[in-house]
Amino acid sequence: MGEQISTEFIEQKLKKELDATHLDIEDVSGGCGAKFQALIVSPKFEGKPLLQRHRMVNTALQEELKTIHAFQMKTLTPEQWEKQNS
Repeated sequence: MGEQISTEFIEQKLKKELDATHLDIEDVSGGCGAKFQALIVSPKFEGKPLLQRHRMVNTALQEELKTIHAFQMKTLTPEQWEKQNS
């Protein structure tokens, strides 16, 4: 069995790979690192359709997704994130 994946690890990786400006990663598997819910805000999502954004995240977490069973994500641009929080 592989290394357990932490929310911190995913955050570090997405910050590096996608220049994420805001991340909210939650382990919803009761701490066993199998299911995650993620909110990812990145300027790299600008002008990209949802499918492409998800593909970018999947590519960034390619190795990790082999051991993660479920990864739910919400991908927003900084502008969309601001609007959502105003």
